Amino acid sequence: MNTFGQGNRRGGAGGGRGGGSGPGRNKGPQKAGPSGYCVCPKCGYKVQHVVNQPCYDKKCTKCGTKMVRE
Repeated sequence: MNTFGQGNRRGGAGGGRGGGSGPGRNKGPQKAGPSGYCVCPKCGYKVQHVVNQPCYDKKCTKCGTKMVRE
């Protein structure tokens, strides 16, 4: 009997697929959702995130650094 993730006929572990402990397809933290803030990593200035406008496309109005998502 061979179960995925339990090895194969050639011996040893590593044959077959993983055990299923990962986040799954498209279920990881790729997108943070519509709410939240864009934050300047240099000075800490925050602005409300706007849907369909990535934070990395915005520059801080105080120091000019590219912003990141909180």
